[in-house]
Order: sequence, then structure tokens, then C-alpha cells
Amino acid sequence: MSISQGAEVDAATTTVLTLNYNNTVKVTGTGITLNGANVTAKSNPVTAMSVDVPLALEDGTEYTLNVSKGAIVATADPSVSAPELTIHFKTRAKGQPVNPDIPTTPVTASTEEARQLYSFLLEQYGVKTISSVMANVNWNNECAEKVYQLTGKYPAMNCYDFIHILYSPANWIDYSTIKPVQDWVNAGGLVQLMWHFNVPKYEGSTDATCTPSETTFKASNALVSGTWENKWFYEQMDKVVATLLKLQDAGIAATWRPFHEAAGNATAKQQASWTKSWFWWGDDGAETYKKLWVAMFDYFKQKGVNNLIWVWTTQNYNGNSANYNQDTAWYPGDEYVDIVARDLYGYTGAQHQQEFEEIQQRYPNKMVALGECGWDGNSSKESATPSEFWKTGALWSHFMVWYQGNNGTTTGTMCSDAWWKAAMSAENVITRDQLPK
Repeated sequence: MSISQGAEVDAATTTVLTLNYNNTVKVTGTGITLNGANVTAKSNPVTAMSVDVPLALEDGTEYTLNVSKGAIVATADPSVSAPELTIHFKTRAKGQPVNPDIPTTPVTASTEEARQLYSFLLEQYGVKTISSVMANVNWNNECAEKVYQLTGKYPAMNCYDFIHILYSPANWIDYSTIKPVQDWVNAGGLVQLMWHFNVPKYEGSTDATCTPSETTFKASNALVSGTWENKWFYEQMDKVVATLLKLQDAGIAATWRPFHEAAGNATAKQQASWTKSWFWWGDDGAETYKKLWVAMFDYFKQKGVNNLIWVWTTQNYNGNSANYNQDTAWYPGDEYVDIVARDLYGYTGAQHQQEFEEIQQRYPNKMVALGECGWDGNSSKESATPSEFWKTGALWSHFMVWYQGNNGTTTGTMCSDAWWKAAMSAENVITRDQLPK
């Protein structure tokens, strides 16, 4: 049996109970009930030595499956009947927020829309996970549209990146118009924002990068008045603020994930040439990084930006506690963070569980989210589906699938078409059509 006697199962993901036999069998059509109601079972067409009983279960319910004698018989000799069978099992109670002590209000957001967004995230935390997808690079809804074309459903959230704000406005990118975001919100979607904060490769250069080895830009100088780094830091923030205020005036709130993956490989226990941050904002160490975060937080607040839910991305142990330390030294502080996220690629359900539990234990008064996910770029190993990671106890607030799909997917993302079909039909996943109106 696929469900053992007395088992507790998840209602959302347990959709079939399989009965296995030593001979080929068939179902006579009557005599199989679930809590007294008849169910229509079918012999497995592949082996013919098992019977699949479809289930439509509810949370927090006790069930009795009864297979009466004569309901299942031998294919070769219908006079030979499988013995009567009774299975008792139950479903888990409806999920509750992982930690009821998480604050009920965001750390700084004060607009009604931002507070509603935060409340919705908190209400769903530990109950269901909210789907999201990255824009195609920057300021569009292209990947979300492709997910809809494939699955018939839109992700609940769309994530936009200010990666090209330094070039805007231009004929190929213009953040001064918020139409893509407005269109998404008007269609019922939620908004995520992030920023690959590009800097010149050297003072006066028109070539830009986030990679510290490719620039003379010093993170510590960004906080020193009179330096070219400081000038750039605040000029670019002003450009982003201008767009954020337009969104705010339009009644749009968003999750905000700046300065992500800051520690990179810098927490390795044995230092080497590669054990560094892979983004400039982490290149001068944890203390400078935290000062950058707080400087942005305070500057946005000073400029009147009140529509953001602040998301900090941890590296945790980089998936290997034997070789990496925790990156808690990089955490800006509870008063500056609403949600803690982790970016995982190609991770199994069990690996998701370990990461989630470690992070939740480390930050017990914060929601924990899957900031980015997809297949492993080196091995092309697929990420666990939402149903798979949820069953293990990895109760991510939301998951955001990265773009840059190059393995023949129709969505242009780093998850296969099969992954998306499974995700968007999963009971534990919130899609755009399921959001409150």
C-alpha cells in the first residue's frame, strides 16, 4: 500500500492510494468506499498488479478506506477474490504560520498597499507558497506570459530588476514608465523588485558590472562623501527612488530584494583566491555591506519611499556546513529586514528542508522565502517542485523562478516545462487567479 495503516498524510499532495497484489487483478466496479462513499478505482495499466484509488482529501480529517471482498479479483480467474481490506489514515491539520511570533507589521512600509501585501504574505506563511517568476532580464512580463501559455495560469508575482537603471531612459529600456508593472497589477498580480546594482568599471567608464574583479569601484568608498563611488551610489539610488515613488503614487507595493547573495564564498572556513563575494557590495566585507544596506534603507525612507517589503538574501552555509560558516555577520538587523530569502539551484526536496529549517531557526521572527530557484547551471539538475519541497517541510513563503532558460524550455526560465506544469497545478501553490481581488 502507498499509505500505511494509521499514517498521517498531506491532503494537497496525496491524490492516489495504490494497492499492490501478487497477481494481475481487475476491479469489479463496486465495493470500494472512502468514509462510506463509493470511489471509482482502476487497475494500473502498466503492471496490472496494482489498483489505484483516487483521493480528494481535506485537511485535518480521519479517513477509512474499505475494500470489500469481491471488489478486486484475479484477472485470470474472477472467482478468486482479494481479501477484504480496511485502511485507517488521516490528513494533517490545515497549515498554520510557521511562527506566530513574526511581527504583524513591516519594518518600515506604511502605505496601505504595502501593509496589505505584508499581511497577505504572513497569512499564507506555512499554509501555501506563492508562485513568482523573473522578468526577462529587467522590466517586462515576458516570462510570466510564457508560463501562462504553457500552463493556463499566471504566477502570482512577477519580479522586475533595476539592473539597467543606469542606461534608462533609452529606446530599449525605460524605467520612467511603470506601464509593465501597472499592467501586471491591473491584471491582479503582485510585484517583486530587485536590483543588480551595476557600477562603472572605473571612474568615468560607460561599461558597467556587478563583479568586483572587473571594477575599481570600492564598496567602502560608496559611503565616503566626496568620492566618485559615493556620487554614483546616490545618483543611481535617486533614479530608482524616482520609479519607486511613481509606483507608490499608483498604489503599488512590492517586495524589495537589493544587495542579494552578499557573502558569496567569503564565509569559507579555508580561504583561497576564490573564497570571496561575487558582487561588489560584499567585496569589502560584512561590516561595510551592512552599512550599505542601512544607508539605502535610511535614504529611501528619507525620500518618502514607504511601499517596500525588505528582503535580505542569506547564503546560509552555502549548502555545506563542513566547509562554510553561517553568514549571520552579514545580516543587517531585524529592524531593517522583513523577510529572509535563500537562492537555491538544483536542490532536492531534502536539501530544501535542511536549508529552510536552518534559516528559520536562525531568524525565528522572520518569514523565509525562496528568493531564486531553477536548475543547477552546471549539471542542469532540476530543482525540486513546490509539492516535493513542501512535503519535506520546506515551507517557503514564496518561490521565484529565474530566467535564462537554455535547455529547450518554452518559458525562457530555468525550470522545465514539466516542472512548471506540476508547480502551477499543485494544491499548495498560489497562482495569480487565486489572489484576493
